[in-house]
This record gives sequence, C-alpha cells and structure tokens, in this order.
Amino acid sequence: MIEVKNITKKYGSFVAVDNINFEVNDNEIVGFLGPNGAGKSTTMNMITGYIEPSKGKIIVNGYDISKSPLKAKSQIGYMPESVPLYNDLTVNDFVSYMANLKGVKRKSIKQEVDKVLADTDLTNVKNKLIKNISRGYKQRVGLAGALVGNPKILILDEPTVGLDPKQITEFRDLIKKLGKNHTVILSSHILSEVSQICEKVIIINHGKIVAVDTPQNLENKTQNDNTIMVTVEDKNDKMKTISKKLKNATSVKFIKQFSDGSSQYLISAKADTDIRKEIFNVFAKEDITVLELKKSENTLEDAFLKIIDDKVLLKVLKMLRKKPKMIEKKNLIKWIKTKERLLSRKIRKKLKKRKN
Repeated sequence: MIEVKNITKKYGSFVAVDNINFEVNDNEIVGFLGPNGAGKSTTMNMITGYIEPSKGKIIVNGYDISKSPLKAKSQIGYMPESVPLYNDLTVNDFVSYMANLKGVKRKSIKQEVDKVLADTDLTNVKNKLIKNISRGYKQRVGLAGALVGNPKILILDEPTVGLDPKQITEFRDLIKKLGKNHTVILSSHILSEVSQICEKVIIINHGKIVAVDTPQNLENKTQNDNTIMVTVEDKNDKMKTISKKLKNATSVKFIKQFSDGSSQYLISAKADTDIRKEIFNVFAKEDITVLELKKSENTLEDAFLKIIDDKVLLKVLKMLRKKPKMIEKKNLIKWIKTKERLLSRKIRKKLKKRKN
C-alpha cells in the first residue's frame, strides 16, 4: 500500500531524513516510533505530499506521489497532532466541509458523513458546535475529517495526546476497528498503546530507520534475561548510591514513584548471576524495605530505549574515530544532544576501554 524508497529530506546542510526504505501492506496497522526530532513528522508529511523529499520515491497505492500527487493524496486521510478545527461549525458541518474538500459527490455527502459520524461515535453530538464539545470528542472529529471520503490509508500523528485514560481506551478500540478496512500508520509516544494496536513497528532515529519488526519480536530480541524489578520503601534515600554496594549489578535504573511514597527500580545483573539474595542482604543492611521483587518482563518501551541507545552509541563512536579530540568530556557532552546526555557516561566507559 505504501512504498518508501531511498527517501532523503535536507534542510540546507541538515539531514532530517537520511535515505530510508520501508513498506506498509494493505490493511496493516503500523506504529511509527522515534524520539523527538528523529524524523517521524517529516516522513509522514512526505508520505502525505505536504512536503517534497530531496530525493527518493514514495508510492501510495500504486501512485508516485511526485508524479500523480492528486491521485496519491486521494488515497490518504491525515490526522495531524494538532487538528485544525473550526470551532464555530457544528460537528456535522465540519465533516461535511471536509467531504466537499475531498471531492465526495454532492449527492453522496450526507450518506457518507452520517456513516463516518456513526463509525467515530459522534452521532449524538453532530449538531453541537465544536467549541462546546470535550477534547476527546474533538479528537474524534479530527479522525472523522481524515476518514470521510473513505481513504484506503489513515495516517494518525499522536491521535490520543491529551486524552484521559478512558478516552484513550475508547480511541484505541476505534483504531483497531478501522484497521479492518484501512491501512493505518500510527505515531505515538505511548508505547504500550502501540504494542496493543499495531502489527508492525518502524523505529526511526536521527533520520534513519533503525528497526522494522513486530512488537513481539522487538521485545524478544532486546530481552535481557537477568533483570529484576524491585519496589522499595527508601526512607533514608539510600537508593542513589546502592549500585556501588551491589557487586553483581551492572545498572540500577529508577522507573517510577508511587503515591504511597514507594519507588520502583530496574536492576540489571551480570550474566548467569542470581542477584536476588544479594539484593535482600544489601538492602536490609541499608535499611531499605523490599516491598516487591520480580523478574522483569520486557516491553516495547524497553526495546525502543535499547535500540535508540545502541544506535546513538554506535554513531558517537563512529564520529570519534574521525575526530579523536572529541574524546574530552566537555566536547563530547557539547556534541551530544540534550536528550541524549544521559548516554555520555555509558559512552565514556566504552571510550576508556578503547584507550586502554
């Protein structure tokens, strides 16, 4: 349904998307993931024909979007992250307006609009002004606007952003239902959502595709069998230095804090080492109460973070071969983007091993 072939997008000397290739099949729900600035929105904008690639080819349902833009765009319903809605129109009028823009035949508009409103559960608010409906309903209106005209492809950019848990669940079920008759590309930062909805995941980082696989396969490939999830009560704030006292631990990562004051950590251990006894012994000496301890289960979020971290590390090491002076701490941290600075410690350890 979609073929992206050797696509590159440059803004001056900056390469936003760097020679990427992937395919999306008919009636497939695909998650498109990546950190901020990775090239997700740029890629989706190129697929929709909103911006042109610097080089490469995009085929949408058999149409080259650069040679047959109108035919290619007619195959796509696009819901951007911030949907431009006309607040002084009713829901029905807005979706009818979108149907007109998309060239739906005049005699078919009412029937088409009624169907889309029913599919997106908007029938009961169709005569309300958009400014008077909730955020959840506004998201549904944006989806109805993308869906009207019955495009074969739906591209949804962060469709559940700003919704409450109940609305997210409802929207998730709606996307699953639409996936039976449409090809769907879904961009989201809620990775549990992608894992539940999508049959395939494409991960992009620094403008390059770094992984294409099913959520389950990505989770399995990045599974670290020797990790422990532990929930503790740490009244004396000893967890900050606990990694120094766990001899067999390779890392101690904070996960989240609960409303009762307890905290959850992910402890990774050396291969073939059962670290559970050591955790109990050391934590008892440090007056850290263990409330729960279990072997961790790998999630799509774990897979995503590991893939992104590994690719960033490889890129930095490759750069350092060409510019060895960057090995100095100040230069290295200055080079690494703000959101990747936490990786600098890991990178410096690798560099120290290389020097030795």
